[in-house]
Amino acid sequence: MDKWFSINWQAIFVPSMSILELIVRGSLVYLALFTVLRFLPSRQMGTLGITDLLVVVLFAEAAQNAMASTYTSITEGAILVGTVIFWSYLLNWLGYKVPQFQRFLNPPPLLLVKNGQMILRHLERELITEEELMSQLRQQGVEFLADVKKAYLEADGSISIIASDRKSSSLPQQKADKTVV
Repeated sequence: MDKWFSINWQAIFVPSMSILELIVRGSLVYLALFTVLRFLPSRQMGTLGITDLLVVVLFAEAAQNAMASTYTSITEGAILVGTVIFWSYLLNWLGYKVPQFQRFLNPPPLLLVKNGQMILRHLERELITEEELMSQLRQQGVEFLADVKKAYLEADGSISIIASDRKSSSLPQQKADKTVV
């Protein structure tokens, strides 16, 4: 019965390992995951940015371990969360201040369609099938590939479309929207 009401305050707040080790571990995991995710095909990222995804995943892991007492103190979980926040902020800040670094954080848009013609090597590089591309075009209101002046795979995995001035549909009086996002 005593176990139900006794609290080991030292185990809750005093880290069981070196604070520097926690920071180094958190930094290495964050940077390793960032590097791996940066080079995955963009379409797998959905609408979250790489750093957003890492923050969510690592926050959840660090907080879960602290709450489930995988670590022996809340302090360790807080240090890991702080380390993740630090790296996320630093990478975003560097991307804002140093344009060359921004190109590493977020790749430039990749041209998938030009003047109604698919660029197959770009689709292949990003593992996008022709059917998936056509599905994305239809979801944005474009029925025919010939109606696309340009289509880009954006850094967040979305596809942006610039429609051509002409429409392939049977209604010649309809004007195509210049940009469908």
